[in-house]
Amino acid sequence: KTTLVELGRTLALEECALWMPTRTGLELQLSYTLRHQHPVEYTVPIQLPVINQVFGTSRAVKISPNSPVARLRPVSGKYMLGEVVAVRVPLLHLSNFQINDWPGLSTKRYALMVLMLPSDSARQWHVHELELVEVVADQVAVALSHAAILEESMRARNLLMEQNVALDLARREAETAIRARNDFLAVMNHEMRTPMHAIIALSSLLQETELTPEQRLMVETILKSSNLLATLMNDVLDLSRLEDGSLQLELGTFNLHTLFREVLNLIKPIAVVKKLPITLNLAPDLPEFVVGDEKRLMQIILNIVGNAVKFSKQGSISVTALVTKSDTRDADFFVVPTGSHFYLRVKVKDSGAGINPQDIPKLFTKFAQTQSLATRSSGGSGLGLAISKRFVNLMEGNIWIESDGLGKGCTAIFDVKLGISERSNESKQSGIPKVPAIPRHSSFTGLKVLVMDENGVSRMVTKGLLVHLGCEVTTVSSNEECLRVVSHEHKVVFMDVCLPGVENYQIALCIHEKFTKQRHQRPLLVALTGNT
Repeated sequence: KTTLVELGRTLALEECALWMPTRTGLELQLSYTLRHQHPVEYTVPIQLPVINQVFGTSRAVKISPNSPVARLRPVSGKYMLGEVVAVRVPLLHLSNFQINDWPGLSTKRYALMVLMLPSDSARQWHVHELELVEVVADQVAVALSHAAILEESMRARNLLMEQNVALDLARREAETAIRARNDFLAVMNHEMRTPMHAIIALSSLLQETELTPEQRLMVETILKSSNLLATLMNDVLDLSRLEDGSLQLELGTFNLHTLFREVLNLIKPIAVVKKLPITLNLAPDLPEFVVGDEKRLMQIILNIVGNAVKFSKQGSISVTALVTKSDTRDADFFVVPTGSHFYLRVKVKDSGAGINPQDIPKLFTKFAQTQSLATRSSGGSGLGLAISKRFVNLMEGNIWIESDGLGKGCTAIFDVKLGISERSNESKQSGIPKVPAIPRHSSFTGLKVLVMDENGVSRMVTKGLLVHLGCEVTTVSSNEECLRVVSHEHKVVFMDVCLPGVENYQIALCIHEKFTKQRHQRPLLVALTGNT
């Protein structure tokens, strides 16, 4: 626009206009005028002979004042229209600078600049004026290219701003979703666990009373269903913490050999009922004391051995543990043992239902249940292996399953990284801490116990379990009542610490202070929680 104003002033023009090609390239649209206002949508066909004539040369061309691109002045019979010249304006690098979403074209395209001398004037165009017009046309081309770059950059900036707004909105929505999920998990962790524990505990107490065969079957079904639901709740909570990255390994020194024996002790009662012998093979060079997350490792082994028992109707199960060498199955997983750590390999082989090879990759997917495993009848949530895989990954390991097909059993194998404890170099006897033996059949008959729990159902369940052991139980529902009732007669005080805050710990301190002078009469304080 500035160029047209300066050109009009320098050459004393009556009108100066710029016609730009439309997006379709079939028309020229009036984009700028010096004096006379015209509708924005004012267009002429681009194939007009006069336009082809001008576009065919780089020189300024005289055209008829009555041609469509020159009819920009009010028509009047009083004067003679001044001479008109037109010159093409190359749109430089149109393929690089897409203006107004024009498609990039390899063929050259032009705008058209039209200049008109004043009417009622004998003035004509001189050669030096035409040369000036041609030079200015090139400058206008540069200006248009700069305008295209500016327009694109502004469009890109606006697009970036829109994307930033959308990203910010998505971030806020994600944060809201995370808060909602965490709130749900908090409720699930306590409010759903407490009644579930009550159902399991009361069902187990009911199971030990005199029942008819039909009633016993009902109670056993309630217990099985409740335990399955409790396991599902635990799995969902574990998986959620694994996925949001909040679950960290709890490293400590533990006896690896004892851990395997504990797993077998937990599994054997179920295996005995199904008449499935389980054998444990520990390699001679397997370290006894190691550093790692004992709880998570046990969870992995329990899950895999539990699956072997669950899906085997006959045959046997073998559990083998050894220090792995570099013959790992996964080509992307390299075992690099050092003096401070080693890789434990565990193989669990069963002669159970087996798996279709094409179903194996699905087993480590959340909620995956293959029909070949008869999961429907075995009661699985489809989360166990998915969680085990994540635990194994946290331990810098790998897990996979091998099977030759249905009815041919399968072998679950995993490698995990464990630290070597200094205790391994000591003698086995010196490595085991001296712990006083706890008698298995202690008599709690007549033991006076105080139970403090704000939840009435939990209070009733805890009392029922303790009465079953022969205890004399007093229950209270508040911290204040607990402080008032507790006496030297109570040997044990059970306190619910599920609730947020430190109030319960303050009460524990108050109980300690209450028995400062008679320390030998101070009761043993036991914390109760429904959150684990």
